[in-house]
Amino acid sequence: MKAVLFDGKGGPEIVRFAETSDPAPVRGEVLVRVRAAALNRADLLQRRGLYPPPPGTREDIPGLELAGEVAAVGAGVTAWKPGDRVMAIASGEGQAELAVVHERMLVRIPDALSFEDAAAIPEACVTSHDALFTLGGLRPGWPVLIHAIGSGVSTAALQIAKAAGATVIGTSRTADKLERARALGLDHGLLVSKDEPRFADEVRRLTGKRGVPLVLDFVGAPYAAENLAALASGGRVVVIGTMGGPKAQLDLGLLMRTRATFVGTVLRPRPLEEKIAATLAFARDVLPLVASGRVKPIVDAVIPAERAREAHERMERNESFGKLVLKF
Repeated sequence: MKAVLFDGKGGPEIVRFAETSDPAPVRGEVLVRVRAAALNRADLLQRRGLYPPPPGTREDIPGLELAGEVAAVGAGVTAWKPGDRVMAIASGEGQAELAVVHERMLVRIPDALSFEDAAAIPEACVTSHDALFTLGGLRPGWPVLIHAIGSGVSTAALQIAKAAGATVIGTSRTADKLERARALGLDHGLLVSKDEPRFADEVRRLTGKRGVPLVLDFVGAPYAAENLAALASGGRVVVIGTMGGPKAQLDLGLLMRTRATFVGTVLRPRPLEEKIAATLAFARDVLPLVASGRVKPIVDAVIPAERAREAHERMERNESFGKLVLKF
């Protein structure tokens, strides 16, 4: 098979598309002929050697989500058959013509959805649903603050939160991304500065000085203090990414007075059963919204897999709104 490969660790220049050995499913696994796979920032970190995959997963083939057709099944698999259209999150190796996935991690693609659109769904929707509800405890009518509103996970979180009856406040360093997010239902868009991001005062004004009970943060350290200042009493910050850095300073006195909670989350290193549970929750609560068109995959561009290096360069420039999808 051909796959996106990393020649060592470094910048986009180490990305190539070349032949490598085929994987084979064992008991309980399914071999998927990948038609499309989305790019994630975790792939960029893996390329630099900063986010290694779990043991047993190749470091030189990236890919955390994929869509395609069942090519073959391992022993004991009865829920899937060759030809079934499926999508899934993966621990890695998803950006290849063939990929192996545990049978319970697969989700059937709605009939109206293309492979390219389906590839943009699993990581974004499973992550955002898990952060909003399982970890964040989102309730209908809540105001929620979602940062980096143009990212793949954020655009999914925005739509899922709106479908649940939430009021969504979003931030971005780009005015155009705020405008595009408004078309997805964003209620309030806040333009923030890269050097000195400030948003807490405006969030409190928009919420009648109460603050928000839930924040989804993809930026990390530069936003930590403002997140705490923007929280309602007993509120929660779910940290999904640290694009701006992982080490922050917080006013612990304010943390204590507001009874705030900071929760960190990442899907990839979780035990298989936890990832299966998150996938099943997504299939139960979000997949019907996707099938009905209430939650739509936001695809910035579909790029042939042989041009994966170009996709890496584009993501590093922060030019995309939604997902970059590689087509096989």
